[in-house]
Amino acid sequence: MSLRILILSDAYGKPAFAPRLRYLCDYLTRKGHLVEVFTEQWDEIPFEHNYTINEIRLMKGGSWIIKSIANLLWDWKSKTFYNQVKQQTKGQTYDLVFCTTFSTFPLKTASRIAEERNIPFIADIRDLDEQIQGAQYQQHRQWYLRPFRNIYKHININRRNQALQKATAITTISPWHQSFIQQQILHNSTPVHLIYNGFDPQQFYYEPVSSSRFLITYIGKIYEFQDISILKKIIHNLSLLDAELNLHLPNHNYIPINQVGDEIRRSSIIVVLTNKKAKGMMTTKFFEALGCEKPVLCIPDDEGLLAQTIRNTNAGIATDNTDEIRQFILDKYTEWKHNGYTHQKVINKDQFNREIEAKQIEDLFRNHTAL
Repeated sequence: MSLRILILSDAYGKPAFAPRLRYLCDYLTRKGHLVEVFTEQWDEIPFEHNYTINEIRLMKGGSWIIKSIANLLWDWKSKTFYNQVKQQTKGQTYDLVFCTTFSTFPLKTASRIAEERNIPFIADIRDLDEQIQGAQYQQHRQWYLRPFRNIYKHININRRNQALQKATAITTISPWHQSFIQQQILHNSTPVHLIYNGFDPQQFYYEPVSSSRFLITYIGKIYEFQDISILKKIIHNLSLLDAELNLHLPNHNYIPINQVGDEIRRSSIIVVLTNKKAKGMMTTKFFEALGCEKPVLCIPDDEGLLAQTIRNTNAGIATDNTDEIRQFILDKYTEWKHNGYTHQKVINKDQFNREIEAKQIEDLFRNHTAL
């Protein structure tokens, strides 16, 4: 039996911040389910889709500072989004509400709509404010709002927790997140399911691709709690004439999302940046490199779940030791000089295949709509 699924999400947009949801929506649509997405309008949606995406203009445009204060004091953003979704779905029927977010918005809207319609509310939490101290409230926030940072964080966390306590079920991305949500946020028996970020098997797969340059590639944003300077210094000191630090950042050398797999396959090493203070950070770029079976250089060793997963899958190395980084690069450089490409013989990667994970979420939807 097909399901009618109302999905509420934080903004899509560059550089493909919601690959987890994109794949799930494509999978559910292929399986015959009706999917309708409501999201915040922010940047262009740079991918094809055969389901409905409704964008609602909220923070973009107008007085950002006034909207931010209104959101802080009166939860303006959530209330506006709720009113728009309620109006646009009037007369429509759904079997469940699914909400995915990296923070708090739009959990409250999802919770309210599910409660009013008496249907299950399933939340997908991709990040938690507590996973690294202050990470979402620093350099990318305007300086004149920084005095309100702790207040804003406290209010956001409270709003998030209130919504999550009303969820029928929750999915999240790492064992740390699963444990934190169950033990620190919930005060009931709501099940919390582990669904890793994973990789799209249609885009991220192994294929030998030769390259005229030894590309040490990083794709994505570099956050203020991440540091790539140690790698830049090592590459400079190695003086390998045909080696290149290949950076693809959101506002520099941007890659269309349908070309990311090709860029990884032609690269010799994929760089993953983390932080020792981070908890449960399982970046999507690690899984994409795993899918393409490319060597992963994770800096630094987070001494946690990511490093352990890299070891368990034989995906590469996690370290902040300069000698180990240098030797890893030289070993892969020798392999590239001999073959024209590198190939990391990973193991157990299929457990992170998004097709399998999407099936797990579909089963979760069916289980809760059958109650």
